[in-house]
Amino acid sequence: MSGTGLTVAVVGAGAVGCYYGFLLAKAGHAVTLIGRPALVEAVRAPGLVLDTGAGTGAVPVQATTEGNGVAGADLVLVCVKSGDTEAAGAMIAPHLDPATVVLSLQNGVDNAERLAAILGHPVVPVAVYVATEMVGPGRVRHNGRGDLIIGASAESGRIAAAFTAVGIPTSVSARAIDALWGKLILNCAYNALSALTQLPYGQLVRGVGIVASMTDVVQECVAVAGAAGVSVPADILDHVLSLSTTMADQRSSTAQDLARGRRSEIDHLNGYVVRMGAALGIPMPANRMLHTLVKLAEARGSG
Repeated sequence: MSGTGLTVAVVGAGAVGCYYGFLLAKAGHAVTLIGRPALVEAVRAPGLVLDTGAGTGAVPVQATTEGNGVAGADLVLVCVKSGDTEAAGAMIAPHLDPATVVLSLQNGVDNAERLAAILGHPVVPVAVYVATEMVGPGRVRHNGRGDLIIGASAESGRIAAAFTAVGIPTSVSARAIDALWGKLILNCAYNALSALTQLPYGQLVRGVGIVASMTDVVQECVAVAGAAGVSVPADILDHVLSLSTTMADQRSSTAQDLARGRRSEIDHLNGYVVRMGAALGIPMPANRMLHTLVKLAEARGSG
């Protein structure tokens, strides 16, 4: 794989996939989005649209609903929801070239492992730090950040260089699992609360008792991470609370899912640490309550 002229397939062309797909296509890389029929139809004209504080732009991309969109790709970005990992893997597995590099740009900490088991192919884990949302088919809004931490592999250095060159700040870490756990803790603190209140982060943290509740969630997650042999920063709570400033206008992906009546990733966020806590004998009352409330809200929405 070279650092220029990449052929990239994005599996799961939602807010995250469309944002990074846009930046890569704008820089001249050949991008194919694999997503829903509405997305495929929308990007035929005028292309994939990105809204930012600086304005709006569009770039031409290829799009399909089929797994064969990954055929011949140098790089595959898997951006589906955690609950769809196995289904996405089964869809693309017959069309994946042996030399293709597969990256998992997903929430949660075990998607790369689960995806690799389905594909029979190495998958590089990626911690994603970006605030985006879909505002219509084929139209994504960027609200903040965009940096990535990718796991170490033979190609990771060249991928990081190629991404950084197109405006995606990217670093490589041999301990990507620690970064993924750090992101998981952020998600456990914000996603459910943002979903249940439908508030953006900046407004959410001003609520009565919210910072204390987030502190309880973070402390439980840190206890589980430590017992699992994962290293998280000593000041992780400060990092969590600072997100309310750096992404003040962002609502969580879980909030966006509930607002649209869709199944969320809560089983792979607070639900995941609750299951880990049970296996390790660590009480998780704060995370358990958030997981339970979001599941009830999902059931109400689907009903």
